[in-house]
Amino acid sequence: MWHVDCHVHTEHSSDGIVPVKRIAGICKKKGLHCIAVTDHNTIEGALKLKEIVKDKLIVIVGEEIRTTAGEITGLFLQKRIPPELSVEETIHEIRRQNGLICVPHPFCRFRKSKLSVDVLRRIIDHVDIIEIFNSRNIVEEDNKAAYQFAVKNKKAMTVGSDAHLAYEYGRSYVEIKPFSNAAEFLMNLGSAGMVTKKGPLWVHIVTKTRKFIIGHWPLANRRLTQE
Repeated sequence: MWHVDCHVHTEHSSDGIVPVKRIAGICKKKGLHCIAVTDHNTIEGALKLKEIVKDKLIVIVGEEIRTTAGEITGLFLQKRIPPELSVEETIHEIRRQNGLICVPHPFCRFRKSKLSVDVLRRIIDHVDIIEIFNSRNIVEEDNKAAYQFAVKNKKAMTVGSDAHLAYEYGRSYVEIKPFSNAAEFLMNLGSAGMVTKKGPLWVHIVTKTRKFIIGHWPLANRRLTQE
């Protein structure tokens, strides 16, 4: 069985700190066989990582995309999908690449970026996967609500660390049979096990501080990722 963290970020997310060149070593230490790199509005980090690791680590190229209605994640992508499209247009672009559509942290009460319940219900027939546990969700009931929603709508489920720091990689992951493409991944999720662990509150302070610093002093970005 592979251990797959289905939601991680790299230095290519504005609030991410993990250098791409360090990720293979981090994953080996954490016992991860595969990760879905879902940087915000870019696939640059995922593509760079695939080139670096070759066959040492399985990398799912993903993107956490900001739509006009909130965030949606595309998995198994080949090309970047631009932000600020409608949610329907974003879904169409993911499908054009034969990618999978995943809804991240759908009921986290503290995330302004999530899809509203009305939007989620409107698009649910087009959704492949619901993230039913996110290690960065502060309130446990929000993860439970996501699980109940996935069960009710008979959707495949994933869990993820939503890691923005090396410390967070692998806090939550699926135990899944090996797969070679999107269709096999989706099918194997049906029998996958889930290992979940909440993250500490201080990780939010780190990422919010980073966003503040970069927003006010953009040149600090290079220094932070090099350290």
